Amino acid sequence: MDVGFGELLLAALGLYLLIEGAVLALFPDGVQRMMAVAQQLPPSTLRAVGLVAAATGVVIVWLASL
Repeated sequence: MDVGFGELLLAALGLYLLIEGAVLALFPDGVQRMMAVAQQLPPSTLRAVGLVAAATGVVIVWLASL
């Protein structure tokens, strides 16, 4: 089955939303605690974590499209 990059990206977005929604629904208290911790981090740390996560996601989607 040949899946185009757009379809793969859409499936990845759907999977992300499914996982994110499940985590919020199942562990709301843990998410709130994690957000409180994140508020204490400097913006540069959050930016670095975000960039690493985004780059990792791009690589995973790219690898899945091979």
